[in-house]
Formats: sequence, structure tokens, C-alpha cells
Amino acid sequence: MATEPAAIPNVDIGALFDGTASAVASTAQALGSAARANGFLYVTGHRRPPALFDDLLAAARGFFAQPLAEKMRVYIGNSRNHRGYVPEGEEVFAQGTKDAKEAYDCSRDLPADDPDYLAGNPLLGPNQWPELPGFKRAVSAYYDATFELGRVLLRGFALALGQPADRFDPLLTKPPSQLRLIHYPHHPDAADQPGIGAHTDYELFTLLRSTGPGLEIMNESGLWVDAPPLPDAYVVNIGDMLELWSNGEFVATTHRVRTVPQERYSFPLFFAVDYHTPITPMPRRGRQDRPAAAGLIAGEHLYAQTARTFTYLQARLARGELALPQPRLEPPSFGRRPGAGKI
Repeated sequence: MATEPAAIPNVDIGALFDGTASAVASTAQALGSAARANGFLYVTGHRRPPALFDDLLAAARGFFAQPLAEKMRVYIGNSRNHRGYVPEGEEVFAQGTKDAKEAYDCSRDLPADDPDYLAGNPLLGPNQWPELPGFKRAVSAYYDATFELGRVLLRGFALALGQPADRFDPLLTKPPSQLRLIHYPHHPDAADQPGIGAHTDYELFTLLRSTGPGLEIMNESGLWVDAPPLPDAYVVNIGDMLELWSNGEFVATTHRVRTVPQERYSFPLFFAVDYHTPITPMPRRGRQDRPAAAGLIAGEHLYAQTARTFTYLQARLARGELALPQPRLEPPSFGRRPGAGKI
């Protein structure tokens, strides 16, 4: 459990929209400092209207309140590109524990004739939408607005790495950036124990809004600290891809979700670059006391790690219906281990 209070920076990014050059530079410096320390921060000044979150929360409550049979009409295992309803027990983490939650997963809603989808790309294509009035509108509006916020943040992180602000813009044509609507049901007798085990996120970074506590991050000392939501703030954490790109200068945040008795909703958007983007460490960045890590393909890393978690994908692998990208990626070496500092 958390052993000390969190000291999480709160960065107002308003200057990234229309600030002076010196204000933009100061904001980028603050983003870089947080990314180098433990890869975790609150983001305010984001200019996303509160109604976006309110509408998303209402849509999520309406969807998850439906009978299981109705939710299973859009079961994620019915899709070819990892979209739809995730029932409780579908995800099994490295520790072998089934997580006590349900979710709805979506991404950029591409048309059914998209060439990558027709070619069998496992993460691109159309969403599975439930027949629920207002659901698609609310979820799509939140996705689009938060993704555009991610573009702005990425420009700030680029500046913090000594790159031009638009360094990554060409790599965001149709990335498999996933939005999850997650519902943790009310468990009045829940023990105070980890729910989702310690892990890092696979993408560049995550933009999170939630309705209550439960998230814990690992600090520089290898200790767990609480990271409760703040009003009208996004929680942002660095993921594997940005740690690799920066050659370890930015730290992928090791985090977990603690089981709490109250009902909780969580909405992470995992911000990625285009599926086929090669990611290799930037020269002259990061830790110079070690060789640069081997590169990876963004979408292949994301898909291989996803396939380790979902039982429907494991079943398809066992039946020979799909294969992981080759060479198969080993468990990630990102983030920190408890009591051991950086992996």
C-alpha cells in the first residue's frame, strides 16, 4: 500500500496554446522535469470544457447499467480490431489475477473500407457501438477533444527533449490510440489490496480522468504513493514508447490500481503514434552510461503486449488464428520495480 504522500507536479499547459515563446519554453521545461523525475503529473489549463467529461460519465453509467446480455452484444471478442465490451475476468495480468472491473474499449473510428482494416491490421478500423442513444456522440466528442489535447502535450514533450515542437506531428495520421471506459463496481467488503498489478503503459503517454481514488504510482524511491484525481485536471503518465524514444531520459510510470470499496469510473486515453512507426532512442539523449536500447515498431509493441492480457486473444493464439509480431517482444523492461529503482 501507499507508504508516503504523493508529491506530484501540477503543470498548467495553457501557454502551449497561445503563450509567448518564453512561456512555452517554461511550460516545456516543467513537463520535462516531471517526465524525468517519475513520469507522472497533473495537467491543468487544458481548455477542454467540463461538459465533455460530464457527458462521457453519463454515457458510461448508462452503458454499464445495462444487463450483461445487452453489453455482450458488442463483446470485444466479436471484433477483428480489439474494440468493444470487456467483461469482468476477460483481462488476466502477469500475476495471474483476474481484474474485478468491466470496460468498453474504442479508438479512432475508421470506416469499414479503411485499407489497413481490410488488410487485417489488428488495432485499426471501426468501433463496435452499442445501440444506446447518445452514447456514440458523447464518447466520440470526448475522444476527439482529448486526442487533440494529446497532440498539444506531445509538442511540449518534444520541446523538452530538444526537438522542434512539430517533431512528431507527421506520425499522428491514424494511430491506434485507445480510449477505455472502465467501471469498477461497488465492493463494500473489498480488502485494501492491489487490483491491477504493477505495470507501465505501452504507448507514448496516458491522459486519464477518473471519479475517485485507487490509482497508485511508484516514486523515485520505489515506494507506492496515492494519485487521487483533482478537479478538472488530467492525470498524465509517460509510457514505454516515450521512455524508449528518450533513451531512458523520460521515465515510464510504474503504477497500479488499488481495490477500493466505492464504485469508480476511469477513462484513460492511451496516446500512441501510427502503427508502423519505428521507435529508436534519439541520439545524444538519455542515459549515456549504457548502450541505447533496441528499437521497436509502435503498433507491434502495443499489440504484442495487449495479446498477453486478453483471454480472447490468447484463445485465438492457441487455435492458430493469429500470430504475434515477430520477433516476439519479451516482457517490457520499462518503469521501476518496488524497492529497486529503475529496471
